[in-house]
This record gives sequence, structure tokens and C-alpha cells, in this order.
Amino acid sequence: MDNLTWPEKTRELHNHHIDSSVWNDFAFRNDDIVIATYAKSGATWLQQIVGQLIFKGRPKVPVAQISPWVDLRVPPKEVKLAELEKQKHRRFVKTHLPVDALVFSPKAKYIYVGRDGRDIAWSLHNHHANASQLWYDLLNDTPGREGPPIERPSHSVRQYYYDWIESNGYPFWPFWENVRSWWQVRDLPNVLLVHFTDMKADLPGEIRRIAAFLEIPVKKENWDAILEHCGFDYMREHAAPIVAMGGAFWEGGAKTFLHKGENGRWRDVLSAEDNMAYRQRAEEELGPDCATWLLGER
Repeated sequence: MDNLTWPEKTRELHNHHIDSSVWNDFAFRNDDIVIATYAKSGATWLQQIVGQLIFKGRPKVPVAQISPWVDLRVPPKEVKLAELEKQKHRRFVKTHLPVDALVFSPKAKYIYVGRDGRDIAWSLHNHHANASQLWYDLLNDTPGREGPPIERPSHSVRQYYYDWIESNGYPFWPFWENVRSWWQVRDLPNVLLVHFTDMKADLPGEIRRIAAFLEIPVKKENWDAILEHCGFDYMREHAAPIVAMGGAFWEGGAKTFLHKGENGRWRDVLSAEDNMAYRQRAEEELGPDCATWLLGER
């Protein structure tokens, strides 16, 4: 591993949500786990999986409390990093950054979750449209925000998708560069790519693949509990410990954040021309191999 070329941070990324400079002061440990995704791609699901593997199927693991989104602007980095430093268990945290805005450590293991951009947009619309006033106040009024505030969406999910895809992630952050950057480092020995579609199709198989990558042995007596607690129905029914602030940032609470966990809700809304345009854009931005992977195709 000493002969490998490791990614280097080349820029900072700031907006109403993100402050990438938090990573500059993160003190890595040899067994840290970093879960990376674009927004609404399965990060919370993967945090639940990793938490269940680490804690051997224990119910009600407080994932939201112990596994923070490191580059989120709130709470202040001094608070967030101090809490992480106190942790004695194997740490697992989340990022929504592209690789070049992240401090990348050979000590850590990185799991990146991909999801079709159309599915992301549909999930983002639910997330954004149902956010509580507390969510907007915290993101827009906390000191340190760079760029314009985030505002409530006022249009249909179809128009939301058009705006998001045509403006490369608006009003959140760029989509294509996020996927592209992680695809480019997929062959590093401490990087694993998983796909939302595969998690839906074969959750037991994907959990075992993730456990093997993280070098976490799974005892037979813990397997049934792990699998049950990582199912989407279980997560929705026990959402409060899994979702930030117990779901206070969304109207309807934590279940609104987890919502449906479904793919393909765009199929009856987007036209054949829309879908062809998306596929062409994905290939232009990502190249054919990455685009095929992102579409969930093999």
C-alpha cells in the first residue's frame, strides 16, 4: 500500500449545508469507516447496516447520534469533532463530498453508495418539500453559510427533477462530479462501491459483502437480528434513533425522512425523451462504464 497514490484534497466546498473544512481537523484512527454518497442515495441505510455489524445486531443503536455527517455545517465542528474523539467503539461517519474536497486517509475504509439520479431527485423532492421550518432556519441562519439560502420548492416533482438535472444538483450541490470522483478511486484497496439497487435486490448478500470489506466477522447467532434491523420496514418503524434529531427537521417526523425507499417512481412521470436524455447525459458526464453502473445495470 505504500506505493499507492492516494487522493489529495484540492479544494473546499461550502454552501447552506456543507463546510468541507471540518475534515481538515478530523483525527483519523486506523479502523475508521467513512460512508460516502450524494444526498438521498442510501447513506442512512448504510449507516444502519454498519452500526448493526459493529454492535452485533443490537436493537436501537443510536445511529444518528454516534455517526454524524461530518461536513454538515451544524453543529459547529468543535462540538462534532470533540464528540467523535470521545467514542471508544469503531467509528463510522458520513460525508456527501466528492473525493477532491475530502481529506482522504489510508487509515480509513470508505464505502460509496450509488443511486440512479432520477431516483435521487424524487427522494430529494420529498426530503426538501417536507422539511420543517426548523430545518430552514438552522441551515440559513446559522453563521458561516456561504452562498444563497435554501428555499422551499414551489413546483412539481417533475419540474424539480428538470431543475436538479439541468443545473447539476441545484439547489444542493453538484451531482455528476460526486459520482465521477468516487468511481475514479474505486480500485483503491480501502474503497468499496455499492449500489442502492443491489441493496434492494439482495440485502443479505450486500450486508455480507460489506462485512467482509470491513473485516467484521458475523456470528451466526447475530445474523437474523442484523438482517431484521437493516430491513427498510423495520427502519421506518424504529426511525427515531436512526434519523437526525429524531426527525424534528421534517413534517411528519423521522418516517418522512426515510419515506418509501423505492426506485422507479419517475417511470410514470418522465417521458421516453426525458429518460433518453438522462441516459445520454450520464454517459457524457461519467463515461459508459460508470453510467451503466449508476443506472443499476450490469
